[in-house]
Amino acid sequence: MARILTALVLVPVVLLLLLKGPFWLITAAACAVAMLAAWEFLGLADASGAKTPRLLVIVSIAVLFLFTFLRSDVLAPVLSALALIIFSAVSFRSPLKRVLLDTSASVFSLLYIGLSLTTIPLISQQEDGPALLIFLFFAVWSGDVAALYVGRSLGKHKLAPAVSPNKTWEGSIASVLGSMAITGLLLYLAGMLQQHGIETLHYPGSIAHWLGLSVVLNIAAQIGDLVESAVKRGAGVKDSGTLLPGHGGVLDRIDALLLAAPVLWYAQLIQQSF
Repeated sequence: MARILTALVLVPVVLLLLLKGPFWLITAAACAVAMLAAWEFLGLADASGAKTPRLLVIVSIAVLFLFTFLRSDVLAPVLSALALIIFSAVSFRSPLKRVLLDTSASVFSLLYIGLSLTTIPLISQQEDGPALLIFLFFAVWSGDVAALYVGRSLGKHKLAPAVSPNKTWEGSIASVLGSMAITGLLLYLAGMLQQHGIETLHYPGSIAHWLGLSVVLNIAAQIGDLVESAVKRGAGVKDSGTLLPGHGGVLDRIDALLLAAPVLWYAQLIQQSF
């Protein structure tokens, strides 16, 4: 019940932001989520033996999103500079035996969470950006819901027992089918809206293209879920945090997006190149 109530509150807020939010607000919201998730990730790193400069990493993520808003064309050199600043700071604050571990965890959080989530505001600025984000979130959400309920009721064959004992192949297949089903529904809804002159949802191209892309995003999302589970299991914890009732921490809720969002971003770049 806590899981359902949390979703009932968060989902409408997220949808309103994706559909109506200006670029600066989407960037600020993605930044806030990234900072919360990074704080939890660094907590997992510290539980694994590191001692990360959390405040410096959080500030670095904020700077990364600032440049996403102001000058996204210079993200690569900004990211490099931030990584070097973190490396230098850790070299002076950590014991020599822990410099490599602390730097690796800190810089990786900048890449894994900060850089990955900058793709959310960047996608919003693309042609049909709001529709793309709706597609992304619904594909991830529906896959997660399908995997949860089918896996619990029908799951027998373990998917990755060493990483996530509760995940099954049945749930994984249901997740893919769930993402495809919601994609088909979005395409149908977009067509109905366009017949009435409403261009809120616009998905140009073939049905096969969007269904195929939904499968790719779903696989990326499932991998994202599994790799975060591996990090948590390595740290000896069940959830990354307790901020979201029924869902665990922020990182637990966005782990799938951390791979799916960059995949959609790169898919758009590839498509625009041809």
